[in-house]
Amino acid sequence: MYTERRYGYWTTIRWSKRGFIFGAATALLALGVYTVLGSGCFLVPWQPVLLVGTALAFYLGFKNNASYDRLWEARKIWGAIVNGSRSFAASVMGYVSNLHAEEQVDDAALHAIKRRLVFRHLAWLTCLRYQLRTPRVWEHTEEAEQFNDYFPDLKTPERHERLEDVLREFLSEAELAQLEGKSNKAVQVLALQTRDLQQLRQQGLMDDFRHMELQKFVSAMYDEQGKSERIKNFPFPRQYATIPLLLIKVMSLLLPFALIREFDNVGHQYVWLTVPFNAVVTWVFILMEMIGDYSENPFEGTYNDVPISSISRTIEIDLKEILGEPAPAPIQPVSGMLM
Repeated sequence: MYTERRYGYWTTIRWSKRGFIFGAATALLALGVYTVLGSGCFLVPWQPVLLVGTALAFYLGFKNNASYDRLWEARKIWGAIVNGSRSFAASVMGYVSNLHAEEQVDDAALHAIKRRLVFRHLAWLTCLRYQLRTPRVWEHTEEAEQFNDYFPDLKTPERHERLEDVLREFLSEAELAQLEGKSNKAVQVLALQTRDLQQLRQQGLMDDFRHMELQKFVSAMYDEQGKSERIKNFPFPRQYATIPLLLIKVMSLLLPFALIREFDNVGHQYVWLTVPFNAVVTWVFILMEMIGDYSENPFEGTYNDVPISSISRTIEIDLKEILGEPAPAPIQPVSGMLM
């Protein structure tokens, strides 16, 4: 996620320069045909070009709205994860007690139980963000891999730290062994949480009501994980992702043939203006298409994603402080980028 007030103009141009180059290339092609065949062969009127451009503008507006909906839904999901995580930790601290236990446990053992539950929740959060960062073929995989080359001081945690190494802080060796070979480790961690809560209920360290309330938080995390996986694993429909770019290329090929006739009517010496005009128009449309394209996969780990690594760190800080343990520092933006 970009955190500065706005992207720099040069950054925007450099990011979308392919559109400008493509528009200039199609204009040069039209100029070449004009030079060889002359202006009499240019019979492209303005009307079809305007119709294609108008249809394209509506199409891009629809695509960008739909892409933004995916991005905003992902952010709302992770906002719910933040709220649910804090509530779960606070409930664990208040609900797990000796009040209904037949065999009393000392305060140190009681705190260890609470710590185990909260840290296991952090383990689930860690597994989930690693799974959401796993590339899909429809994402900008190559660009995501090169992201840290563009910003050498920015390190995406999921690409520089092994999941198993991170989980060792939150899970015991026995629990780590149970996760080996599992295809969806986040689901398995929540299953471990459910079994642990049931055992605590049987030990009398919480009553039925408190057990059900804590299990509701676990079920809510299943829901939020499923919502995240729906966005991650179901791509923005490829027909909506493909057609706008195809229409832009068609318009970019037609437009210079219409422009040359108009400039030629003004004066033969002005036909070269077709190149910058067509390049700018094509660049605008391709820039609009790229904005939607880079918003439709909010977990791929590039410029405009939901910063799940930073959000996870915020949750970790809050939960460790609730436990009264030392907390790590927040993740800071680097070059305006927050992962």
